[in-house]
Formats: sequence, C-alpha cells, structure tokens
Amino acid sequence: MNTMLRKSVLAIAGLTVAGGLAAGPLNHTDTTTNTSTATVAQATKPDTAKLIPHGVQGNQSHIDLNDEQVANTKAIIAATKKTGMDERAAVVSIATALQESKLENLGHLGDRNDHDSQGLFQQRPSSGWGTVEQITDPEYSTTAFLKGLQQVDGWQNMPLTEAAQTVQVSAYPFHYAQWEQQAADLVAEHWNS
Repeated sequence: MNTMLRKSVLAIAGLTVAGGLAAGPLNHTDTTTNTSTATVAQATKPDTAKLIPHGVQGNQSHIDLNDEQVANTKAIIAATKKTGMDERAAVVSIATALQESKLENLGHLGDRNDHDSQGLFQQRPSSGWGTVEQITDPEYSTTAFLKGLQQVDGWQNMPLTEAAQTVQVSAYPFHYAQWEQQAADLVAEHWNS
C-alpha cells in the first residue's frame, strides 16, 4: 500500500511538473506581451500635468458627446497638430469650443444668435474672423483661434480661462474654466487616435 501511494504521489507530482513546464512558458510569454503593450499604450498618452498645468479652477461641467461632437473634437486636435502646437493648446481650444458651442458647429441661430457669431468658437464675420463659410469649417475656425492664442504672450503659463478670454473677449470670461477637465480628458483620449 505504501508503494502504491508513493507511486501515485510521484505520478501526480510528475504530471504537475510536466504541466507546469508546458504551461509556464506560454503564460510567461502572454504576461510579458500584455505588460509591454500596456506600458507602450500608457507612454503614448499625453501627460496630465502638461494638459492641466495649473489644476482645474472651480466646479467642472461635463456633457456626453454625440458623434458630431466627437468628430469636431478630433478636427480641433488635427488642426492643433497641423499648426505645430501642443496638447495644451488643444485643451484650451476644446474647452473654449465646449463653452461657446458645446462642440456643435452652429450656424446662424436667428433671434438666439449672439450678433453674427457662428461655428465651434462662435466667431463673428463682422469682427474679422472670416466668412461664414470659413468660420463654420472646423479646421479653419480652430486655426483662427490658435493664431489668436499664439499672439497672447505667455499663454502657455496662464490659467485656461485667462488664455481663452484673451482670444475670445467674452462677456463671461470665467465660464471657460468649467470645461478644462473634460477638454483634457478628450485630448488624452484622442490625441493619438
């Protein structure tokens, strides 16, 4: 009986070792691959400290975006990259468009219109931002906004609401700040997509 038990234990131990050797390298390879893939994915995301260098100011707002709004977000990011500006410029741009239009490319709103403001940034043809056709083109309107931002000395070191207000000259200058977290989240999500 002792011999039988001993042989059974050794047989089970042998199967366990053999199974471990067979499964071990496969599991090890999968784990290594998954870990390095996750590390690469994290490394390509923009640095949060760069996106929100001053922290958010005040209470933050958030809206769920539809397909059009996501497309406009991606258009703003593409235009920002095309101008050679960084992720922070995209955060300022997206937060501004969230405040001005909720990332909807608005045409003339009739009685609800603020003068002749239109597009993502609610730019006005009468103020020299461009024609209606131009300012309702997401790439053009973003580029126009970014050109204005580039003319603001030290915009990179300003709180978002101050940088946006200097370009936009809004009647409600502190409203841009409420969109900073969502804008940063959108840039982090779509900058490399």
